[in-house]
Amino acid sequence: MQSSSELFPVALLSAELRGDLSEDVYRLKPGNSPDFSVELAVTRLGLAEQAQARGVPVILLHGSFSNRRFWYSPACMGLAPYLVRAGFDVWVAEMRGHGLSPRNLAYRHNCVADYARYDLPMIAAFVAELNPAPAHWLGHSLGGLTLAAALGGGYLPQAGVAGVGLFGAEVSRRYWALKMPPIEWLARLILKRFPVLSGAWLKRGPEDEPVGIALETLRWHRLFGRFGDAQGDWLKGLSTVAVPVLAVAGEGDVQCPPNACRALLEQFTSADRQFVNLGRANGFAQDYDHVQMLVSKQAQDEVWPLVRRWLEGERQSAPHRTDEPGAAVVPASS
Repeated sequence: MQSSSELFPVALLSAELRGDLSEDVYRLKPGNSPDFSVELAVTRLGLAEQAQARGVPVILLHGSFSNRRFWYSPACMGLAPYLVRAGFDVWVAEMRGHGLSPRNLAYRHNCVADYARYDLPMIAAFVAELNPAPAHWLGHSLGGLTLAAALGGGYLPQAGVAGVGLFGAEVSRRYWALKMPPIEWLARLILKRFPVLSGAWLKRGPEDEPVGIALETLRWHRLFGRFGDAQGDWLKGLSTVAVPVLAVAGEGDVQCPPNACRALLEQFTSADRQFVNLGRANGFAQDYDHVQMLVSKQAQDEVWPLVRRWLEGERQSAPHRTDEPGAAVVPASS
């Protein structure tokens, strides 16, 4: 690979203009995990006429069954272009085997532990090489959990993190059936028959997921399970995280309900923690679901500006009720 980094081999796959934006797609080959075939695609978006003028970096992580297109469409519509036009230096990462990241040799065994331990630190190092300012990280669903794992496990250095935004991310819901060992064993036996989970067949999204993700989730939720791996308890590790944290939930999200999203946020001990519940009762136009919270016309009008203000350091600036638990924008400790 032609290298554009002094850290590890990096190839510039493309450098295109997309209307008023520039799009540079890099493929990283860190070589730091047991599977040396891993390559990661990272897209940098900027303003076409200001190639050298870069603001504060923001790194976006997609959720399960997804890719970079969750954050911006081929027509350059989405939260990522919105943040670029607001002056941020936006990076969109794609996990192993998703989007422009090719499937590695051990693809079926990929899991959050690998993303958190090996991939996110290398993405952070590459971004810092080109923009040394501390970066904001925003993760949706599984992307948010990966961020929590990387921070709770101590894999992502806090010194380089300006703030973390978790959108529809939770790990505290109780799946009581999985607490019964025979059911958990049967689920594991069935899952092991499949190398991947098809996003199209499950009607969950455009990408497949490696079965390793599902098996890892079973470990988290089984009897005496925990959000972690053999090396540590990531949930407990969040008590050492001091960076600003924003948690966003959707009142209409049945996959990751607001109380569960807030429970994850409360594991952090950061002095600057905020919880946003997107629902009509809190002054929003609708009860947002798992995807609508970031990908919808209403999100463009209501949620994107809220995210921008938080990134810019404004707190409790949204004109919504804040006088009750679960209100639109409240300190997590209230």
